[in-house]
Amino acid sequence: MSCCASGHEYQGSPEGKMALQPATHDPKKALILLTDMFGLTLRNNLLLVDDFAKKGYLTIAPDYLNGDPAPPYAMNNPNFTSDMVKAWVQKHLPPVTRPPVDKVVQGLRDRGVTRIAVTGYCFGGRYAIDLACDRVADVVIVSHPSQLVIPTDFETLVQKAKAPLLLEMGDKDVEMPVQKQEQIDAILGDGKYAPGYKRECWPGCSHGFAVRGDPLVPQEFDGKKGSFDSSVAWLRKYF
Repeated sequence: MSCCASGHEYQGSPEGKMALQPATHDPKKALILLTDMFGLTLRNNLLLVDDFAKKGYLTIAPDYLNGDPAPPYAMNNPNFTSDMVKAWVQKHLPPVTRPPVDKVVQGLRDRGVTRIAVTGYCFGGRYAIDLACDRVADVVIVSHPSQLVIPTDFETLVQKAKAPLLLEMGDKDVEMPVQKQEQIDAILGDGKYAPGYKRECWPGCSHGFAVRGDPLVPQEFDGKKGSFDSSVAWLRKYF
């Protein structure tokens, strides 16, 4: 089973709407949340939208997976193999998944939004970095990303982007282990990425912890809560 399909689903009733409502937050700012491969069918992702909205941000989670997220039965299913994850990814490459994001961005611009922050989880982390490189995003938060190439993608970030980047990682992430995280530090850290860079690495946390971590495991609970609090602090500082 792929680490991208492991985790825990949370209880709760999402409060957000499936259509953009009249602005109750700063009408000039919007936060785009790019989900993991389970998309809007996973309650955890919708609850995250609620959590950010309650902190004062107009938060939008586009269906950039075009109504074709990973099936719910894939989570923690040993029969949903890494090869099956790879096959799913091949059907959701940027030529088909980026246009819905761009459409949402244009819709926000048409409504008068002038500043956009992006937070991407797992599969969504790839697009958060792309939006920074394309200077669509003014602030970026990425939690345990997948589909990123080191060093290429982060060298491109240095060359093209102006968005401060917060990277939330776990020390048990097999998708991007600590050694690779440290390679990113070498590219972006010590002022090399002028807009601002910070990486946090949460002990005992594996890939997906910030959205699918086990709330009954203290380290995973601390990582999930801590990464969200750090994300809000990053937005407060730069957005």
